[in-house]
This record gives sequence, C-alpha cells and structure tokens, in this order.
Amino acid sequence: MFGNLYNPIMDLYTIPMIYRKFKDKEISALAFGAMRLPVIGGNDGSVDIPKAEALVDMAYKAGINYFDTAWGYHMGNSETLMGLFLKKYPRESFNLATKFPGYDVSNFGKAAEIFEKQLHKCQVDYFDFYLMHNVCELNIDKYLDDETYGTVSYFVEQVRNGRIRHLGFSAHGSTETVARFLEKYGQYMEFGMIQLNYVDYSFQNAQSKLALLKEYGIPVMVMEPLRGGMLAKMSDEDLSRMKEFRLDADPVKVAFRFLQSIPEVVTVLTGMSDKDQMREKLVTYAVDDPMDDAEKEAVIDIGRRMISKDIQPCTACRYCLSSCPKGLDIPKFIELYNEHVFSNGGFIAPLGIVAKPKAKRPSACIQCGACENVCPQQLKIVDILADLHNRTEKMVTAFDKS
Repeated sequence: MFGNLYNPIMDLYTIPMIYRKFKDKEISALAFGAMRLPVIGGNDGSVDIPKAEALVDMAYKAGINYFDTAWGYHMGNSETLMGLFLKKYPRESFNLATKFPGYDVSNFGKAAEIFEKQLHKCQVDYFDFYLMHNVCELNIDKYLDDETYGTVSYFVEQVRNGRIRHLGFSAHGSTETVARFLEKYGQYMEFGMIQLNYVDYSFQNAQSKLALLKEYGIPVMVMEPLRGGMLAKMSDEDLSRMKEFRLDADPVKVAFRFLQSIPEVVTVLTGMSDKDQMREKLVTYAVDDPMDDAEKEAVIDIGRRMISKDIQPCTACRYCLSSCPKGLDIPKFIELYNEHVFSNGGFIAPLGIVAKPKAKRPSACIQCGACENVCPQQLKIVDILADLHNRTEKMVTAFDKS
C-alpha cells in the first residue's frame, strides 16, 4: 500500500509508505508524534501554527494515518491543534491517539472530566487509540487502585460505549512495574507503547519489556526512536562500523532500520519539527529494510558503549517545565549537561548557560524536587542541575566578566 503524492519543497515526490496490520486496520509504520511541533521563540507553549499545520498536511498526504497527541504536550495545546488540523479530513481516514495524563498523580479521580475535555479539544466523537499514559513507579499504585480512582475501569467502559476503539498504555517504568500493571489489566490492553531504540534496548531494558508484551500477545508501539534527537548523530567511528554492513548508512536510517527488525512493532512515533526531518523519515519508511542479525548486534553494541559514556536519558518530553516554580529550562540544561559530559568539558555548555538570565540558570534551582515527581525517566534532576553548575561555574563566571 502506498501513500499519496506530496510536495514538500516545490518538487513532486512519490514516496511509498510501509503499513502494518493491527486487528482490522492498516497502520502506517511511521506515525506522527505531536510532542515536538515547531514553536515560536523557543517557547514550548507557543506553537507555530502555520508550520505545524503544513507538517500535518504533509504527513497525511504522504500516507501517515496514525497521529499521536497528549493532554500535556505543548503546555496543553497539542490536542487542540491536532483536532483543528485533522478536522478537514474524513474521520475514518486517520487514527487519532491521545492519553490519560497519569504522569501527574493529581489527575487520578478526574478521568471522566479529562476525557470529555479531550474529545472537545480534538473535535471528535471517539479516539481510535487511547492510552494509560506513563505507567511507572511514580503512579503504579494509583493505576492499580481502581476501587478508589476507577481510572482503568472508566476507560474500559468507554471502549464498550464506542468512544474508544482501542485501549492501551505507555510505560517508562521498569519491566516489573509493567508486569504488575498487566497482571491486573492485561486482558483489556490491546497495545503497549514503550521507549525503544538501540540504546534503550539495554539501558531501559526494553528487550525484557518486548518479551513481556509478546507473552501477553500485545502489539508494540514505539516512542522515542531517536531518543529526543540524540541518536540523529553518530560518531565517525560508529558510523564507519555501520557502513561495513550498508554503505548508505546514516544515523537516522540506522535507528529506524533497527526498529524495522523487531516484528512486534506496529508503528514508530517520531516528532516532526520541520519538513527536512519528515522527508528523511519518510524516505526511510518507503522500504521495509530490516537489519540482519549481525547488523542488529553491531548497533546494539554501539548503544551499550554510548551508555557507558554516562549520558542522562532525557527525552525532552518537557513535563518538568510546567512543574518548576522557577521556570527553568530543564530539558535544555540536561542537553547541555550531556554535551559537557560527552565532550569532557569545553565551552558550549557554559555559553548556553550564560545566555540565560542569572535567575534562570541551574544555580537558581531551589531543589524542591517538583520536576522529579513528573519525570517519566525518573531522572535525579536536582542532582544533575547541581552537577552542571559545579562543572561549569568557573567558565560561566569568566564569561560573565568578559
């Protein structure tokens, strides 16, 4: 099955799209994730609406038929905008997914209120796919306490009412936590979304989560295939190794072809911030080109060695932004931290810090821990910011004086 024609840069492209079978549906193997839409002035809550709409239109016309949003994306604006953008198309021609925001435990007990608002924001009568968002150690007891909160039972009822076509979950927690969730609710879960890429195959033990979902017969949706863009680059040494298998290897293609090698995967969600990104990903998903065992093991080994470099597994999901009382740009600071660790110093991180007002730098952190309470990766953000400050303080002070 092929996608339609689209015109990204005044030239006409005809790019086929891979589709996977999900029950009675044909789902595009590449899905549009609406967590990283283009924004204005670096403000995550201020989406560049014309550019974002153009990306959605391009994706739809290229054959992508799975669009994923969520309550908290873009400071609560993503659902509204995706509803607006998709309204022009026949409802049965696309699959829309959103999620119950369980990453914030204050939302438990509000399932009905939130769900009604989501339908209104997205301008639809039903969701094709609906997820219990971010099953993890922070909220597993709330999810399991259905007698008190009635969260999962409410959404099971919405499936019976036809307002949800397929119910599933996403998980950043441990395999043990996911197993607890499935032990109680596995019979109702039609799909599971996990963070999967060649780094997290080992680092977040995604391999064991894949095995668990396979045991339950639950198909897999993938999030963070490029780890928030971190895998869009590869060292010259690692890239040379991959070119031993495929001369046309490039970092993005390597990451996606690894996922094509996993038969349980139905679709791969990826952020679309500009047309060049989309075009590159569409070309990769024009051909079903899985890795052989040797190539797959090589890229997994590269991932293991990347882990040893002490990177922090931030995916720039931005949940922390709405929780920080000081308004610190935490994802940016973790990005700078990883840069500093990878580079063993240098001036990039200090310059990035100096570009911020003093009241918005890592040193302004009051160590309240609110960010850590909503972090899907369960990062020790307070410690990371303190470490970043300690590592860069001398150079930041010198730049301030210059």
